Amino acid sequence: MPETPLLGRRSILRGAAVATTGLVIGLYVPERGRAAGRSEPLAPNAFLRISPENEVTVVAKHVEWGQGIHTTLAMMIAEELDADWGQVRVVPAPADPDLYANLIFEAQVTAGSNSVRNSWEQYRRAGATGRAMLVAAAAQRWNVPAAEITVDQGVVRHSRTGRKATFGELAGAAATQPVPTDVPLKDIGRFRLIGTQGVHRLDTPSKLDGSARFAIDVTQPGMLTALVARSPRFGGRVASVDRAAALRVPGVRHVVQIPTGIAVVADTFWAAKKGRDALDVRWDDTGAETRSTTDLVTEYRALLDRRGDIARKDGDAERALAGAAHTITADFEYPYLAHAPLEPVAVAVRRTRDGVEVWTGEGSVQGAQEGAAELLGLTREQVTVHSVYAGGSFGRKDGTTLEAVEILRAIGGSAPVKLVWTREDDLRHSFYRPMYVHRMTVGLDRRGDITAWHHRIVGQSIFPWEPVNGVDWVSVDGAGNIPYDIPNILVDLHTTQTGVPINTLRGTAGAHTVYSVETMLDDVAARTGRDPLALRRQLMSRDPNTKQIEILSIAEADRPTVFAEFPRQRRTLELAARRAGWGSRLGRGRGRGLAVHYGFLTSVAMVAEVTAHRETFRVDRVVCAVDCGIAVNPDIVRSQIEGSVAWGLSIMLDGAITLDRGVVQQSGFHDYRVLRMDQMPKVEVHIMPSSAPPKGVGQVAVATVAPAVANALFAATGRRVRRLPFSAG
Repeated sequence: MPETPLLGRRSILRGAAVATTGLVIGLYVPERGRAAGRSEPLAPNAFLRISPENEVTVVAKHVEWGQGIHTTLAMMIAEELDADWGQVRVVPAPADPDLYANLIFEAQVTAGSNSVRNSWEQYRRAGATGRAMLVAAAAQRWNVPAAEITVDQGVVRHSRTGRKATFGELAGAAATQPVPTDVPLKDIGRFRLIGTQGVHRLDTPSKLDGSARFAIDVTQPGMLTALVARSPRFGGRVASVDRAAALRVPGVRHVVQIPTGIAVVADTFWAAKKGRDALDVRWDDTGAETRSTTDLVTEYRALLDRRGDIARKDGDAERALAGAAHTITADFEYPYLAHAPLEPVAVAVRRTRDGVEVWTGEGSVQGAQEGAAELLGLTREQVTVHSVYAGGSFGRKDGTTLEAVEILRAIGGSAPVKLVWTREDDLRHSFYRPMYVHRMTVGLDRRGDITAWHHRIVGQSIFPWEPVNGVDWVSVDGAGNIPYDIPNILVDLHTTQTGVPINTLRGTAGAHTVYSVETMLDDVAARTGRDPLALRRQLMSRDPNTKQIEILSIAEADRPTVFAEFPRQRRTLELAARRAGWGSRLGRGRGRGLAVHYGFLTSVAMVAEVTAHRETFRVDRVVCAVDCGIAVNPDIVRSQIEGSVAWGLSIMLDGAITLDRGVVQQSGFHDYRVLRMDQMPKVEVHIMPSSAPPKGVGQVAVATVAPAVANALFAATGRRVRRLPFSAG
């Protein structure tokens, strides 16, 4: 991935669609004016370029974090273009939200497991437009009807005359054709690339041979490396600093104060680290968070006895509970979690003659551009953002660019700067998945049927600025939209305030809410002598048209949506159970458990098998069924599910960030453990056939792993774990 943009600003590309450079396809608005008989592009930056050298270049508006989005976007264009996959390459889009905005979030950002969904028609239409212009050019050159021309594997043919041409041979002439205003898209049955197995990822070769560029790999002449000394407590400030010892370290060039701490800028990473180690800083903790995890848990648990803000209310759950023949109540604890990507967090910045350049793996390309511009007093157009590969994000990568820009400004822009966070920095000074406590109370009638369901949640709000009825819906996703038909449901939320910085983490709220919901259902099944699968099937048996529940789904960001997915979720559940052999006998000490979740418009069901020993257990097998609409690249969908299993197991078994008087206790993978290879179970992924547009798969499966495993362990041993991680007891 190059360090300089392959596509520049508007002025550079305005003249790109000419015969000498080939064919450029971007966004077109038919209603806009025409010049010299051809449509003018809305903006000359493009999704597609075809060069005279027969190379098809796709411009990816979403950041490649390892989730395979560059390949998937390219497949959508190549499918409609009828290109040969071997001629396709991808470059990241420049920062330009007018062209490259996420159509759901209306900003240039990669987030929310919607990259494929919001690009589905947009990228296919770009490919179809390119194909139509190539066909028009061939028809004109050969003086034949366009309807007689076919395109296949990057070759345009007219079978009656035997003529053929490559895309590259036609690119220049195609660029002079009028841009069609309404190109037809393929029917699903005509797909040759989308939905097929074995389409190789475009980013794999460079990652195998080491040529892939991440932010930490960026180099510029004279570039310095910066590390920042930060307060050990969140909200702490610099009271005083003695720079002398740090400045005596060979290679240290600058020691500067920035809003987040003291930056040491040096010729090399090790010089910067030694300089930072030599700093003598006194911290002012007057406004800092000084509570310990035990203090916060005590405060949170006290709120479980009080009514919170209502997230969902069907019927009268409190009255139904009062009249229930039996009730089951359970409390749950979920710790702070770190994102802990393996790739060290890094950002590179440099001043240019008229602005600044940034190299980052942040998902919010627009945020990086606009934040840097505001900080430096520049226009947006003066900030060039190069989106480089990121080694996983999980909600972590955003927000680091501004710290690097602060350092660049503090040294007067005298040299390019690469900010690096060490593993210790990342675990102790990052932002985290919030800590939560839950209380669930279920009411049963004399037949054992569920008559009331009350789910109370206590925790910090990730998105507090646009609450609905006082509720941040990210905190209750997976609780407020359970796919079960229960007559009386109450979900309420207490939003707490702490000084701990927080953000979304892969799986969002589902990684805790679904654990409470799905393990509680198994408790109901055990209490009433029912099979857990049969209980869920019964609760999903309602005709969704008889009653519609209006909720706010995270998959739709900030708009209400009608949740009516019972049949779809039930089909997914039944597929997972059938493939896992639900109901068949297992050996002694073994158990099988299941869990389901609907999130990001995708239905997921998972069955786990475990083997329990006296004090330990092992997850042997996980079977997952997923209904995500059309799987553009089934191999990538499977890898996302497999990765979600590893991620979910990791946080379930060992993931916890703890505070001692406000100081994070974890500092590396020795005390913030991630899943080891020998702990990874066999994973089977079954994708439901679908003709619906693609949905999100990057996060939804995380939520089902832990409850499925917990239910399997309960089946094997009768042991119920309600405080996560499992290692906490």
